[in-house]
Amino acid sequence: MTTHRLTDRLGGLAFGGDYNPEQWDAATWKEDDELMHRAGVNLVTVGVFSWALLEPEEGRYAFDWLDAHLDRLHAAGVAVDLATPTASPPPWFTLAHPEAMPVTPEGVRLTHGSRDTYCLAAPAYREAARRIASALAERYADHPAVAMWHVHNEYATLCHCEHTAAAFRDWLRERHGSLDALNEAWGTAFWSQRYGSWEQVQPPRATQWHGNPGRSVDFSRFFSDLTLAAYREQRDAIRAHSDLPVTTNFMLPGYQTLDLWAFGREVDLVAIDHYPCAPGVDAAADTAFGADRARSFAGGRPWLLMEQGTNTVYAGDRTLPKEPGDILRHSLGHVARGSEGALFFQWRQSRAGAEFFHSALVPHAGADSRVFREAAATGAAVGRLAELAGSTVHARAAVLHDSDAWWAMNVNGLPSAELDYHGSLRRAHRALWDARVTTDFAHPEQDLSRYRLVVAPALFLLSDAGAANLRAYVEGGGTLLVQPFSGAVDERVQARLGGYPAAPLREALGIRVEEYRPLAADAELTLSDGSRARSWSESLRTEGAETVAAYTDGTLAGLPALTRHAFGAGHGWYLSTRLDDAAYAALVAALAAAAGLGPDVPGLPAAVESVTRRAGDGRRWHVLINHGSDPVTLPEPAHDLLTGGPLAELAPGGCAVLRAH
Repeated sequence: MTTHRLTDRLGGLAFGGDYNPEQWDAATWKEDDELMHRAGVNLVTVGVFSWALLEPEEGRYAFDWLDAHLDRLHAAGVAVDLATPTASPPPWFTLAHPEAMPVTPEGVRLTHGSRDTYCLAAPAYREAARRIASALAERYADHPAVAMWHVHNEYATLCHCEHTAAAFRDWLRERHGSLDALNEAWGTAFWSQRYGSWEQVQPPRATQWHGNPGRSVDFSRFFSDLTLAAYREQRDAIRAHSDLPVTTNFMLPGYQTLDLWAFGREVDLVAIDHYPCAPGVDAAADTAFGADRARSFAGGRPWLLMEQGTNTVYAGDRTLPKEPGDILRHSLGHVARGSEGALFFQWRQSRAGAEFFHSALVPHAGADSRVFREAAATGAAVGRLAELAGSTVHARAAVLHDSDAWWAMNVNGLPSAELDYHGSLRRAHRALWDARVTTDFAHPEQDLSRYRLVVAPALFLLSDAGAANLRAYVEGGGTLLVQPFSGAVDERVQARLGGYPAAPLREALGIRVEEYRPLAADAELTLSDGSRARSWSESLRTEGAETVAAYTDGTLAGLPALTRHAFGAGHGWYLSTRLDDAAYAALVAALAAAAGLGPDVPGLPAAVESVTRRAGDGRRWHVLINHGSDPVTLPEPAHDLLTGGPLAELAPGGCAVLRAH
């Protein structure tokens, strides 16, 4: 299945968001119909948190209220993404099945009172989830309002109970085959941890000090597989009655212990929830980061922005408002990078409950507000972009992402507490974004030949297959930048012997790292090219590579810090320290330029973000977003889909979607 099923059903791109009519009365529903029409809403997600109403007691369903709302929405011309409500079990489930509540690593069993109170390994929960998914699909498979299915919501809840322990052991038997193999993989000879029976193996629970790294990473792998199996059960229950697309929504990078590459292969349509982590231009860069990840997990296919905050920017300990125009800019930032629409959480701001100050398309202030007026204008803009449906984005640079490497970097006992997996990915992506290079994310074992530049910012764990693949990429003509602490351990989380990184990658880089040397918190280094560095350094020697910049301070004075190696038809670069932001951005920009990479639309100032969507028949569209405070004259006038006419100048903060010649 493809997103064409959805966009054909909608007659264009999707606009709308989560709708919870059960929180409101008939007068509000009537107003919702009018306001949705005014805002151009054509798709709403219904039922995400409605389990207690849909199944008020075990095995007894109450669908009449949902029937009425689906009929009403269909009559108003609004399609429905119908959700299974399994992210929030009702109170009766907690009382009937207390053993299905999640248990923390400290052994505390949680109780009802929030959402996500379930254990994915508990048979009672899995059966209840399958049952309600099947009942919904059987009843609504042919309802004319339903355009797609939405399983669960933001899968995330970890559990360390006995159900999980039993499932973990089964998974380990399947993966390792024998206790001897498990003991070898986890290195249990250390600290007298050798297991003599499967019953001795437990999930990573709270203990006196550091746990076993191999067990920690295997548990993350297991939980991702467990979550995927739970998703498949609901998906297959739905597919027994309906052939409409089925998906679930991915969340912020570190929020879900999931291998999103694997999930991307199982959903009919990759869908994400994205909430910027900083205001201003940083929010625009973060939007690109989230959108490029989504497109990559989708294998380059179109995907869908399932949630965004209408007026929400999460910044540490507070929630900041978006600036005027951000609703449109952020929405088009996602559409530019392949989304088949822009949805929000949620339609109407709740007046009660845990998220009653979460922003919405219709805020507490009502329709007579800046937020709703901007939301309606954004809906009108998205409504003019129907011809983009099904088009794709082609990137020629990639940042490497591997969930195993992320999980491995979370284990105890690493040399520095400053190691930040997703922070490193964001930094690499941001440097390419600042260079106005459209970027994919890629797995280190996938075919990389279509990329001119690949950046590996955080490959602490690197499999043998990944190391061989990166070697082949460079030898075949690619440019690869590998950053500190890469290839240090294999897929078993065991240290590489004979020098870092993994041997095939060392050949491509022409270096051998002998020693990791983290820096004191306030230490700063100067390199021979004048750039500054902090946090980390490494003692390495060249084995064929040339030194581009050397350390000038202390023990490492005169030793290589940045190297370049001509290998086969390509070049392998190795950076052994953390450059300051300006020097790092300059390095990435120089590598991109040398690889022939640049903005999708040349001739524009650096403040203008440009991304091109391409259709199979050769048509192209340039999405432009001016993040600067000055107007920008376009290289040549072009037809702008947003205004419906020729455009010669892009206003400060303005957006355009131009048909390419």
